[in-house]
Amino acid sequence: MPRVLYRMSIAIQTDSVPLKMDSDGAIRVGGTRVTLDILIAEHELGSTPEQIAAAYDTVPLADVYAAIGYYLRHTAEIDVYLAQRRQAAEELRKKVEDGKDRHGLRERLLARRSEG
Repeated sequence: MPRVLYRMSIAIQTDSVPLKMDSDGAIRVGGTRVTLDILIAEHELGSTPEQIAAAYDTVPLADVYAAIGYYLRHTAEIDVYLAQRRQAAEELRKKVEDGKDRHGLRERLLARRSEG
């Protein structure tokens, strides 16, 4: 019996990476509020892309894979970004802890919340 070869015509497309930097300098995944920081931390803790997508259900599974793939291809640059984000968070934490005007903070926050 003769062997038949089927030839499929598929146009290979390059998909854009679903990462966007917001006005505060945080890299967000797709159109969500989920940061690349969170996805990479989950990945490094051993979570699978499926587990990450389930935990952060606003991020499509394909975007989780794409974000992790981007990180794996650009590890050095992303590690610098992540280190800068950790440093900024630590500086902010210290600033908040060192703040002298914490008296009445809860009340001010609740008042601000009720205004908005």
